Amino acid sequence: MEHHSDRYSILSQQAELILGRKARLDTIVQTLRKSIGYLKDGEHMDNKEMFEGFESEREWKEALIEQNQYLKESYGMDSIKVVPEDVQDMNEQALEGMTFMNKIASSLREGIKHNDKEIENLIRCHLEFMNKHGHNISAKDFAAQTQFFLSDDFHLKMLESQQTGLAYYLSAAAESFAAINQ
Repeated sequence: MEHHSDRYSILSQQAELILGRKARLDTIVQTLRKSIGYLKDGEHMDNKEMFEGFESEREWKEALIEQNQYLKESYGMDSIKVVPEDVQDMNEQALEGMTFMNKIASSLREGIKHNDKEIENLIRCHLEFMNKHGHNISAKDFAAQTQFFLSDDFHLKMLESQQTGLAYYLSAAAESFAAINQ
């Protein structure tokens, strides 16, 4: 900052970025409090209510900073690109992904076997959704992806922080699904 002639605009931009993050964190806190209220009342919170998504390209870019940095440093991959017209579709995909992972985690907690028909159907629906949204992924590709998650610290921690054993359960389920859907 010492070398910039326009410190005022730089500080103003930083303040706006921080206020944007604060607003998102406030929304997350409100959602958490609402979730706690549902749990106390013994009710289930709808995923759409739990996930409101991001309103702008800027919010998505900020949300992806850590992941993009990790992918660049670890694998030399380019950043995930976000354009304004993709925001709604990205929100839909994020909601579907969150719903899928919540159902998988719930199945693990309930003791449903990784090769159960219910899990098979969850994976089938997830892959159909992904393929409809431009992510051409086969059962074999999905199994390879989940196997990668086990060896990649970033993804492993992300899954295991949601539910202990989730990464391994998902990988076993994906392998089982791929074996019967070749």
